[in-house]
Amino acid sequence: MFLLILGVLIWAFAHLFKRMAPHARRKMGAQGRAMVAGLLALSIVFMVIGYHTAYGEFFWGRTPMLVGVNNLLMLVSVYLFAAAGMKTKLAQNFRHPMLLGVVLWSTAHLLVNGDTPSFILFGGIGLWALAEIALLSRVTWVPPKGKGAKMEVFALLGTVIVYGAIAGVHYALGHPAFG
Repeated sequence: MFLLILGVLIWAFAHLFKRMAPHARRKMGAQGRAMVAGLLALSIVFMVIGYHTAYGEFFWGRTPMLVGVNNLLMLVSVYLFAAAGMKTKLAQNFRHPMLLGVVLWSTAHLLVNGDTPSFILFGGIGLWALAEIALLSRVTWVPPKGKGAKMEVFALLGTVIVYGAIAGVHYALGHPAFG
């Protein structure tokens, strides 16, 4: 459990460092970017190992209804990531589409994983995303310029492809996404 908690904390710290100490981060320049990337990679390793080795109290499990809600939330979450990256019309209307996608991702996973390690991993990442949204919302926002209807189509196609790939990886790891 220690590695899982440490991984979530490192993830949050590495991301929030730029917002909490912008002058210190700016002084670090390119070395700071490399440091943050290294910390994020380390945090992912810790979270993966920590989650797979952690055990804890079990409160609820998967039901067909929760799996259906999970899948719908995950589809919207993947689309929000695509919309943010491709600067679609949706990205012009939502201030933080990628972070909102993370919140939906964490909520979806908590619906079907009701155990203590899941609360730490998915709940922790969800809380980090909410904190990041709160910090980013304090600065002036200029909506990105949309790239037209073509990007909407690419975002939708990309969503279906990535969603299918994610489901395939989940099946390969023994965590069926649709069952």
